Formats: sequence, C-alpha cells, structure tokens
Amino acid sequence: MPSSIPLRYGTNPQQSPARVFMRDGSDLPIAVLGGSPGYINLLDAMNAWLLVRELRQATNQPAAASFKHVSPAGVAIAAPLSETLQKIYFVDDLELSPLAAAYARARGADRLCSFGDFIALSDPVDVPTARLIAREVSDGVIAPGYEPEALEILKAKKAGKYAVVKIDAAYEPASTETREVGGITFEQRRHDRLVTPGDFTNIVTRSKALPASAFHDLMVAWITLKYTQSNSVCFVKDGQAIGVGAGQQSRVHCVRLAGQKADLWYLRQHPAVLELPFKPGIKRPERDNAIDQFLRDDVTPNEKLAWPQVFTQTPRQLTPEEKRTWLDGLTDVSLGSDAFFPFSDSIHRAAASGVKYVFEPGGSTRDADVVAAADDYNMTMAFTGVRLFHH
Repeated sequence: MPSSIPLRYGTNPQQSPARVFMRDGSDLPIAVLGGSPGYINLLDAMNAWLLVRELRQATNQPAAASFKHVSPAGVAIAAPLSETLQKIYFVDDLELSPLAAAYARARGADRLCSFGDFIALSDPVDVPTARLIAREVSDGVIAPGYEPEALEILKAKKAGKYAVVKIDAAYEPASTETREVGGITFEQRRHDRLVTPGDFTNIVTRSKALPASAFHDLMVAWITLKYTQSNSVCFVKDGQAIGVGAGQQSRVHCVRLAGQKADLWYLRQHPAVLELPFKPGIKRPERDNAIDQFLRDDVTPNEKLAWPQVFTQTPRQLTPEEKRTWLDGLTDVSLGSDAFFPFSDSIHRAAASGVKYVFEPGGSTRDADVVAAADDYNMTMAFTGVRLFHH
C-alpha cells in the first residue's frame, strides 16, 4: 500500500494541491487499482466502508452502501429480490450473487439520489456485482478485494477513469481521530461504539412486540445512522434502508424527507408504475426521472413537456386518493433516529409511512408526549440511551 495518494484537487477545483496520507508516516490501508478518486470520493469511500464492514459483522450478511456527499443514499444487506423489486431496480435481466443483490437493494431504494454514487461493498467483488456496477452511473467503488475478471470489468468503466479502491480488510482506525477546521485541530475518541442487542431492550411503549425481523431492521438503521450526517433518521424494511433523511436542522424535516423517500420507494411498486409505456431504448436514469415526475403531486407543465420523449403515450397520474390507498399497504417499517424526538410531530409523520418499530435515545423533556403518540399508533418504541450524531 502507498504512504500517500495525490488527488486532482480537494473539495472544489480551486482547493489544490490535495492528498491523503497517514499522519504517522505509515502506509495507507487503501490502494487505487483503477482511475483517480477525488477528495470527496475518498471521504465517501471511507465512511461507506466503515458502515458496510460494521453491518457485515453485525448481521453476518454481505452488505452494500451507496454514498453521496458523505451520507448514504441507500444501504442494504443481501436478500433475494421479489419480481417487483427486480423490475423497479432494473435488474430483472441479471443473475445476482448475494453481494450483487445487496448492492441492487442499496442502489435501488433511492435511484435518484444514488446517481453518481460511490459504492462500498463488504466482501470481495465478484463478476455479477461488477457487471451490475458497470452499467450504472457511479464514480467509484471500495471493497476488500476483487476477483480478476471483476477487476477488469470495473477498470474498463468510464474509459478507464472509474475509481477502483481496495482496502485492507484488517485495517483498524486509531482510537483517537483529529481534524483541522480553520487552522484549529479538533480531537476526539473515534466513535467505536458497536450496536448490541441490549440497545433495544428498554421498550417504553405499551406494545412490547419486537419480532426478529424488526430487531434486525433496527440494527440496520442504527449502523446506518452512525455514518450519516446529522440530524438524521432512517426508515428500514426487510434489511434495506428505504428512506434516509440526513443533514437537516429540524428532526421533523428529517422524518418528512425520509418518509417521502420511503413512500416513493413503495409507490414505485404500484402497477401503474410497472406498466408505464416507456419508449424502447430509454436509458435507466431517464426512466428514474420520469417515474419521479409521474409520482410527484407538484410536477410542473414544463416537466411534462418532456414526457412524449420517454413515453409512447401520456400516462394518467395517480390521484392522491389512489396513492394513499396504496401506501396503506406499507406496514411494519422500522425507524431509527440519531437523537431524541423533541416533539410528537415526527411520530405522526412516521405513522403515515407504515412505521411500526422505533428506536431513539430518549432524553427529551417531552418524552412522555412522544411515547403517548407512539402508543396511539400501537408502535413499539425503544429508548437506546445512545446518541449517534455524525459530523
């Protein structure tokens, strides 16, 4: 492994020179096998790698993350995809390995936000996963290894400019981390606290039900939030983050954002979306944009002017009543929050997106109001006592 890697520039082109290196002079735990990753690429890569590594350890399943601007657009562990999910993730023509399925789920939950992502994979990249990555718009990938044929597939992406990064799977960051802001050095203990089963035992609602599937999803949410820019919340269903609300100043705005994403994920499974009359040859990103417009209530006439370019005929949009009827079928969703809910408004919004299981640290002066709201919806809520801020 090299001791230093020069970068094209820093966060912006005017921030040059830039590089990554180890302060103690030791070799880096990463090596660039293809392309030339940028400063933001490697910030995404390291945050995403730590997430999938921890998720792999906690669940014993291959894990994948799709990162954009140092927060996950999607996170998932390996699981078989239904025919409907195969269609809306555009992978119904591929044979998926467990690792490829994990990335298809991570990428597919929010395809708009995953456009141009940096990918992290917990396991060595196999050929099915490389073939899936090769046809998506992405900036790069980090993984602990690559099968020879998979590496050649990825090195050919973007005419050889695709960033392929290998990380030492045995690498452990130092217990103390530092950063400089405005010439001042900040130092703290690295957030090495791991999720434990005991984090979900302090159930404060009348409902005490916490089936194994929900416990599993709460763990996925917990680990995802640990590496998501705060404030943040995460909606999880079947081991897959279906809505992430990150970097908002208000917690209810986090919930609204994540809830909207979860709603869109479920609405994309509506028969009307599966039967949209796309013209032959329309690329996946254009399909993603058209589906998003089709499902939005606020789509503008100017946006609709482009529809004849993608549809053989103008489709009838779903009414708000039709959407609500369909969304009522979204149930048993798990929700995690990186800090306490200061008001019950977040619970009311979460209920509209099928949330049944919740964790938050607790500690608000209005905890009783929040718990009462959860009781009104027969939710199961655990106070973990652990804040998960990430900045």
